[in-house]
Amino acid sequence: MPYLDRAGTRIHYEITGDPGDQPPLLLSHGFSASSAMWRPNVAALAADRQVITWDLRGHGRSDSPEDPAQYSHAACVADMAALLEVAGTERAVAGGLSLGGFLSLAFALDWPERVAGLVLCDTGPGYRSDQARQRWNDRAFATAARLERDGLAAINGGQGEPDYGHRSARGLALASRGMLAQRDGRVIEGLPSIGVPVLVLVGARDEPFLAAASYLAAKIPDAVQVVVPDAGHVSNLDQPDQFNQSVLAFLGKLSP
Repeated sequence: MPYLDRAGTRIHYEITGDPGDQPPLLLSHGFSASSAMWRPNVAALAADRQVITWDLRGHGRSDSPEDPAQYSHAACVADMAALLEVAGTERAVAGGLSLGGFLSLAFALDWPERVAGLVLCDTGPGYRSDQARQRWNDRAFATAARLERDGLAAINGGQGEPDYGHRSARGLALASRGMLAQRDGRVIEGLPSIGVPVLVLVGARDEPFLAAASYLAAKIPDAVQVVVPDAGHVSNLDQPDQFNQSVLAFLGKLSP
């Protein structure tokens, strides 16, 4: 089971597929999920390129450090850059769902030379408004409090969640406060500067993120939007075949 050592914090990752001429696809999962959420997708997406999946800090089989300062967008973006080093590649297509998509946007803004494209699934760009950001953060902090009170049963009311292999409710609570919560509007303000092709994909039933997806597609210069029929927030799990086809069609148009 491969791990990346990040100053004593072990980050679990997997690389699927053979190296080829195409840049690999780095997939980042959503909050309270893990790399296991990509199981219905990896085999298809790795047909002609490597696919890198990983568990964010506090999630799945990655470590859950006690220091709250280790749970930040900057730490996650640095983890993503280190994963590309492990894979031996200069550039990747950065893809993710929800929090993973937001982190992929942050990665593209911090490391534009390392990004060949973006796949943003059921993703929001953050908030310009301090009031809207505070409302989001209030929900994130409430989620953290439930995790601290009820343990892993707090995830989705303890019902219907796949087995994501979480080891620590404490780690998820820290991630909710430090990674799910937002600090500023840097990402949303940086959307017009993204200079690579972008696929914005959203489930037709993902009502809280439909407007966000349209906003991303409108503000990013080279973006195309796909709405996945009969899919909710986890569009890759709700309709894996349609999801895979849409992502493969996008990847097939990218230059090596």
